[in-house]
Amino acid sequence: MVGHLDPYFVDVMEKVKELLKYVWQTNNHIVVPMSGTGSCAMEAAVANLVEPGDVFLVAINGYFGLRLADMASRYGAKVEEINCEWGKVFSLEEIEAGLKKYNPKVFAIVHAETSTGACQPLTGVSDLCRQHDCLLLVDTVTSLGGLPLYVDRWGIDACYSGTQKCLGAPPGLGPLTFSERAMQKISNRKTKVHSWYLDITLLNSYWSTGTRAYHHTAPINMNWSLYEALRIIVEEGLEQRWKRHRENAELLWKGLEQLGLELVVDYKYRLPSLTTVRVPNNVDGNEIIKYLRTVHHIEISGGLGALKGKAWRIGLMGYNSQKENVIKFLSALKDALEHHKTDSRL
Repeated sequence: MVGHLDPYFVDVMEKVKELLKYVWQTNNHIVVPMSGTGSCAMEAAVANLVEPGDVFLVAINGYFGLRLADMASRYGAKVEEINCEWGKVFSLEEIEAGLKKYNPKVFAIVHAETSTGACQPLTGVSDLCRQHDCLLLVDTVTSLGGLPLYVDRWGIDACYSGTQKCLGAPPGLGPLTFSERAMQKISNRKTKVHSWYLDITLLNSYWSTGTRAYHHTAPINMNWSLYEALRIIVEEGLEQRWKRHRENAELLWKGLEQLGLELVVDYKYRLPSLTTVRVPNNVDGNEIIKYLRTVHHIEISGGLGALKGKAWRIGLMGYNSQKENVIKFLSALKDALEHHKTDSRL
């Protein structure tokens, strides 16, 4: 293992930045993998964009919209919310009404809500934000590398993700990017960023091309893992990767419906990377999860927040999104449901 300022690792850092730009479809100058999970990158985005008293509007239709609101409040923002039912998405009219009502400095929304499996359309959102002179902050933790995402084309000002979802790397880094508009707000702050560790102006002195100033000891192995994961995406091709995720999700959705199960999200707004299924009446959802894990060595998750105990969450992300895995899972789930039905009769 080399050191965090070794010329070889510095070269890897540059490659990681360029590869992240490709996957995010952006030419932003500020693109860094935060030394921390996706939640670290989320907090870094909030910490840098928010000053005490700023109005921070959050679109909440799931667990991670709630987390954004919580984080912003801890940095002194005046947090306002627009809400819709979990599993649903926001219309442009609903978003515009919120922007008019609250006049925020930052509008935050989740592209791929991990708790519900809903994919929020983003076309036109940045136009509304510019009309109301606010920045657009987007959570792409469960979408980056798995479905169409265009940071520049969609006018996203700040964006973050995680490495363990569709990118297919181990957990531990949180990719983060800021547009020039976002960096202008950060540069014009009247107060210092309240977190030294998450201050992008300090981090950029380490990650910027050219002379690098010491900030912290970067996790060398994690950055190398991310580099390899991003190289694999380039080899496959971004659009082909999006297509693979979609095709396997379609296969999964069809199979679940053939088992008589109900999906939480309307077809038009489903995530190809994560599917939520309603737990049938008279079925113990936790027992199904346990049976799949212990008998078939397959792990799925239960619902979060408002869907806790009411839904299963099934991930098809990165390399795991394969046709044979879908077929194997559907067979295992059928067995689990039949086993549960048999046990219930005893």
